[in-house]
Amino acid sequence: MELKLINEQGASASTVSAPDTVFGREFNQALVHQIVIAYQANARLGTRKQKERSEIAKSTKKPWRQKGTGRARAGMASSPIWRGGGKIFASSPDENFSQKVNRKMFRAGMASILSQLAREDRIRVVDDLTLDTPKTKLLAQKVKSMGFDGVLVITDEVSENLMLSSRNLNNVEVMAAHHADPVSLVRFPNVLLTKKAMAKLEEMFK
Repeated sequence: MELKLINEQGASASTVSAPDTVFGREFNQALVHQIVIAYQANARLGTRKQKERSEIAKSTKKPWRQKGTGRARAGMASSPIWRGGGKIFASSPDENFSQKVNRKMFRAGMASILSQLAREDRIRVVDDLTLDTPKTKLLAQKVKSMGFDGVLVITDEVSENLMLSSRNLNNVEVMAAHHADPVSLVRFPNVLLTKKAMAKLEEMFK
């Protein structure tokens, strides 16, 4: 697979050869869907809490006698069928939402996403991307001059200047190659790789 090599002005001078094991696979939609859902589920926290009937602050006295009133029998006001009563199968903050994905499946899914992005001509490669000072305006201008409206930048290592410059840009995200995730790859319209990052991705997902 050949990927376009661009300079800081966005001009494509040549191409760079990318390994087919990572950038030339067939697209497996079911696998990609599975790893995206699993990644989002594994990032989910149990932040919701409902009260069970044992936690409701109501009297445990029987509301009325069992027989003779003409009404349905009732044991206590905290019953789940009563208004203000406890919940059946109440949500707990200890609830586990994680999903297991085998390492081999994750690697194949990530390679499938990268391959589809390459086929759709949404990946560009640059020799290196550095900033002399941590200025958001400089990074925004550089990204715009390269022809990107929204872009995910993947580098071998994220420098402090690059990290600080990208924090306030909604349409730009910078991450190291070993932090690449399926959700970010799917979300952004374009991906910009450095040569060292491309070699790192080949090592990780081949």
